[in-house]
Amino acid sequence: MTQATSRQSTTGFWQTDLIDLIFSPSQQQDPLQTQDADLLRQFSFVPGLKELLTLRQVHALEHATVWVLSENTRSVGDASKARREDTNLLGGMSTEQGFYLYGQVDTEDLKQAVQVALRRITSGEWNLAVHPRCGTNLSVGMLLTAGLAFGASTVLPRDPIGQMIGLGLAAATAAHITPDLGSIAQRYITTAIPFNLAVDNVQSLRDPLGRPAHFVQLRWVD
Repeated sequence: MTQATSRQSTTGFWQTDLIDLIFSPSQQQDPLQTQDADLLRQFSFVPGLKELLTLRQVHALEHATVWVLSENTRSVGDASKARREDTNLLGGMSTEQGFYLYGQVDTEDLKQAVQVALRRITSGEWNLAVHPRCGTNLSVGMLLTAGLAFGASTVLPRDPIGQMIGLGLAAATAAHITPDLGSIAQRYITTAIPFNLAVDNVQSLRDPLGRPAHFVQLRWVD
């Protein structure tokens, strides 16, 4: 799940201090094009495995599509300021059948952006799979804050001032490291390069509140 934000350079997007500390360059490997398909063939008896693998790939393509849309709106000049602002408010939600994109976007622009995103991300731009406003980052931040706050409350004095200081330190620490850990979680857990996806259709629709939305229908291909 994403909400678009200002574009950041994908070059070195994952090369943060924390990630370099955890994963040395020798440990980082490019994804194999057949890894999900091979996994599915070997463990096809596992219930829900295909849906899980598909969802991770859809999630990555959702992020890549939002990146491409953001790039496109920034490249057409100041006359489209309102359009850029609309794109910055885009949100997404992935399912095993495809992903929803909420917000004002032209259907034809979206169709083109999905195809461009799929081509780029499967051609080596792995960083497009990670988005800083993904819900994964929010979940990681909440877990970190809760865990650090619990740890601080057990270590520091039980008086109100000590507990408040502990909570403040926990919140500040979580806010500092969440972007890096969230990116790691996205790269290795919640997304996968969509080598096995093909675009079936892009439908214009409305969300339950009547706001514009689209559904990008995808299918699994071996």
